[in-house]
Amino acid sequence: MNTTTLNIGNLNHIADLFRCFNSGKHLNRVADPALWAELESGIDTYRGLFGSLGYELKFDERGFAWFHSEDPSNNLTKRSRSLALLFMVIFDYQADEGKPLIRFGDWRLDRELLSKIFNQYNELLMAADVGNLENFIDVLSGAACTYGFAIQEGASWRLLPAVCRYLDHFEEIAAVSREQRQELSWSENSDLAADDGSEEE
Repeated sequence: MNTTTLNIGNLNHIADLFRCFNSGKHLNRVADPALWAELESGIDTYRGLFGSLGYELKFDERGFAWFHSEDPSNNLTKRSRSLALLFMVIFDYQADEGKPLIRFGDWRLDRELLSKIFNQYNELLMAADVGNLENFIDVLSGAACTYGFAIQEGASWRLLPAVCRYLDHFEEIAAVSREQRQELSWSENSDLAADDGSEEE
């Protein structure tokens, strides 16, 4: 009979990590370097331990980890949609400004910048029940900070590595959009070439 022994005695921060993940928060290397180092050094054991308790620990080497859940509850869905919308308009605005998205951790999101973003995407945000600038900022200062996607530093906010989860989706959507535009352009050029050929005949 094969048995697997989890060396729990060697794990110094089981309670701290469990409280963090079980609250729905992401652990970030930038915000919690000591706790991150503890998790990273014993990742296989922690993954096995939490797995034996029925939790799926996700660990991304870019610097964040979380308990993955398939829970489709209304609160979770609403929160995820609010965060997705928040990060989507921030990414889109910064991309238009020529800012490399992979450097999002360097951005300082202050009230002035957030106001510009809100005004540019006002119709979209209003349609999603983000009725004013204060509601928009509340998503950042509330859910984004609570669940480990952002951290407040004085009068501004900084995005944390866990935002990569949303950036990955945003870049996938952008890639599909580029492919569709290229296919459309190719199709139009092919049609023009066919028309030119028929006219020569």
